[in-house]
Amino acid sequence: MAHHHLRKDRTCLNCNYVVENRFCSRCGQENTETRQSFAHLVTHFFEDFTHYDNYFWKTIKTLLFKPAVLTKEYLAGKRQLYVPPVKLYIFISFITFLTVGLLQSDDNEAETDRNLNEALKLEKKDEATSGQQRGRDNDDLAYISEYNFNSIHEMDSIQKTLPPPKRLKGMNHWMATKLIQIKENTRKEGFSEKFRESFLHNVPKVLFIYMPFFAFGLWVMHNKKKWYFFDHGIFTLHYFSFLLISYLIPFLIGSLLSLVDWMEIDGIMHLGFLAWSFFYFFRSHSKFYGERKAISRLKGMVLFVINMFFITLLLLVLFIYSVLNIH
Repeated sequence: MAHHHLRKDRTCLNCNYVVENRFCSRCGQENTETRQSFAHLVTHFFEDFTHYDNYFWKTIKTLLFKPAVLTKEYLAGKRQLYVPPVKLYIFISFITFLTVGLLQSDDNEAETDRNLNEALKLEKKDEATSGQQRGRDNDDLAYISEYNFNSIHEMDSIQKTLPPPKRLKGMNHWMATKLIQIKENTRKEGFSEKFRESFLHNVPKVLFIYMPFFAFGLWVMHNKKKWYFFDHGIFTLHYFSFLLISYLIPFLIGSLLSLVDWMEIDGIMHLGFLAWSFFYFFRSHSKFYGERKAISRLKGMVLFVINMFFITLLLLVLFIYSVLNIH
């Protein structure tokens, strides 16, 4: 990289410490002239971009094809060669969900809308057959679903005509209200688009919140004297970064394949990345913690099953939350 001209004044502009060489020994700032020519600014921009580009792609290459090496290098103190774990995860997370949001297929949205319209037709048929059953007690969800109120106003009006013991109260009333809101939302144009945006908007938050629990599971399963929670946290950041990339790459390739009608390859490609992701966890776990293969595989399987259960549960909760909070 090209160097800026050094200042004649040896006082650091950042901390006022005396600079003996090019860099301040206290804060590390380079003691160069603050004003440069436009040509130098353009040159410096491209040099920095190229430097970061090599720096970033080296990190990605190591992350994808050398399980656990990136984590071991970072904990060994080699931190100038790669993108820091937190910055790497945030950047990959941003790029992944931005790309997915921009390139989500309009065909999938249209298909979802068609499915919703078919579901609404079935609901209308159910309403016609269940209209005579509205005198039942409200002790369970069957009562709520069989009423099939078309609006909250209609529900409140009917409730006023019923004797107090038969009126919806508490949790039943809340759930009936939410069911009505869902029905009203599904009738609106763009429901699937709003749902998708809401879901994708919250997935990064869910994953970020879950990562400490993932690291906690690693901490529970391994030697507390040999491994700090910090070590498990770095392993977690790198593994979740890998998962996001292993989702983004086939998504991008699948989007390109859809343009040339080669979608029969898409399923095979996704299956391949899924298999690599499964293998990657056990490989990185074994290489990083350095345990005997049988013990490492057993711990890895226990951790994998537990985390798959809780991640699936969280995504289900997120799905329900996204549906209930679309306006």
